Amino acid sequence: MYNRRVSKTHPRVEAYGCVDELNTALGVARAAAASDFIRQHLLRIQKDLVLLMGELATAVEDLPRYRGDGFSVLTPGQTAHLDRLVSELEAQQITFDGWATPGAAPAAAALDVARTTCRRAERRVCGLHEARELSNPETLVYLNRLSDVLWLLARWVESR
Repeated sequence: MYNRRVSKTHPRVEAYGCVDELNTALGVARAAAASDFIRQHLLRIQKDLVLLMGELATAVEDLPRYRGDGFSVLTPGQTAHLDRLVSELEAQQITFDGWATPGAAPAAAALDVARTTCRRAERRVCGLHEARELSNPETLVYLNRLSDVLWLLARWVESR
């Protein structure tokens, strides 16, 4: 953003690139889902990830300008939505035994691919945080919670 030039191997590029991969994996999972419940939640999450990518693509010193130009950043409200979804899924008493082995159903496998992609994105964003190149710690909380949601959604699909 804002004509800043960085290497393709810069940690910021790696972080928003991983979030882009996550968004694509969620698109595959959404396309594979038979449930409107899953498709609607995944679409909302994908829209959140577009915000996150823009935020990650912006150097910390440019974030005030970014916000001033009307761009949104991830907020605790988006994380709260994921928390509510976790509660809703857990209330349905999803059954699973120990570690899940991905592949029981195509839609569940797609959600598990998205989950592991989310974990990689979280590690890359954590690297930005450790390098003091992340001004919004909510992004780490959001990605951590999102991987939990994706795990639960995959088990939900398998239990159906």
